[in-house]
Parts: sequence; C-alpha cells; structure tokens
Amino acid sequence: MLYTYYMSNNYSVLDFDTMYRHMHTAEVAEKLKVSVVGIAGLGGLGSNAAVALARAGIGTLILVDFDRVELSNLNRQCYTIDDIGKYKTEALAERLKKINPSIRLLVYTVIITRENCQRLFKDASVVVEAVDDPSVKELIIETLLTGPRKLSVVAGSGMGGFGKNEEIKERRVGNLTVIGDGKTAVAEGVPLLAPRVGIVANMQANAVIERIMTEEE
Repeated sequence: MLYTYYMSNNYSVLDFDTMYRHMHTAEVAEKLKVSVVGIAGLGGLGSNAAVALARAGIGTLILVDFDRVELSNLNRQCYTIDDIGKYKTEALAERLKKINPSIRLLVYTVIITRENCQRLFKDASVVVEAVDDPSVKELIIETLLTGPRKLSVVAGSGMGGFGKNEEIKERRVGNLTVIGDGKTAVAEGVPLLAPRVGIVANMQANAVIERIMTEEE
C-alpha cells in the first residue's frame, strides 16, 4: 500500500526552504532538497536515521516497512506510546511531517522481497539498510548494488550492548558503507539500547549526506 504525504499545516514550503538556505547555504540546501533517500526498515536504525535526514533537509524519503509499533520498540526507536498499534510507516510519516513539513514522503507498507526491492527504491540514489533479518539484509544489499542503476547502500552491523564507542566504525567498499562494530549481536546480557543504536543510525544518516554532497554531478 502506498501513501504519499505532503505538507498540510500553517507553515509554507517557502518558510522551510528559506530556513534551510539560511542554515546550510543555498548550494547545500538545494542539493539536499533535490535528493531522494530510501529507508529499508523503520526500527531503531531506520526511524532514527529518517529523523536525522528530515532535520537535515533531505527533499524526499522513501519509507518501507511492514511492521506495527510495539511496546518493546520504545526503548530505542523514535516512536511514542501513542504510536503503539500503528504501522511504523504511518507513525513515522506523521512524526517527520511535524519535524519538516516541506519534506516529501513516499510510504510503502510492504515486505521487501527480491521481486520488489529495486522497484521500491527506483528513485533513490542512496538507501539506508536498517532491517533485522540477516537474509533480508543480504537480499537488499545484493539486489541494490548489482542492479542496473548506480546506487549506494549504507548498512548497519554490530550495535548491541553499551559503551565501547571507539569500536563503532565506518567501513566503505565501493558503493557499500557499513557502520557499527561489526561483531556485537544481541544476546543474553547484550540488549539493543537507544544510545548505541542511535549512534549507528546517526552515523548512517551522516554517511548518506556525505555520499550526496560528494557524488559527481
């Protein structure tokens, strides 16, 4: 199911465009505004990365997830207790429009498969891979990197537990960027907590912006 969210409140697009041009400079603001970024999975990584990108002034986000918000999500994902039971796509879209009313959101409440992956993200130049299932993670990375279009993927790997900030690194191989410590999976006594998950999510958003700002015209 596809929903397209546009701005609908008392602020005009011009208000927000003017603010971003003032904050970023016109050249940077324009490059971010015309960019299209995909978010595959809207949990701890995806929801927080989307918030960071919306605040930065990305023009269009493609949000893809099939799940609903649960109580257990609230320790690390951007949702609130009022969102419980809503589809993550719809809850996140509502939140992003309150942050940046000028953003355009393409929202797909579907499961990502090998058959639909390229179609879902066909307009994006960069995709944040933020799913939990290793097989789906592999599917997304492989499908998007080997497709007919030149596409960059920013993935997360290893963010369980707490502390050890110095172990969270960015590794880049061609069009693939992987952020995390590369080893710390969730286990007994190694939970997913907001601080470490948030660090990786914001590093993913930062890597996306770097890709956008340094890509060749």
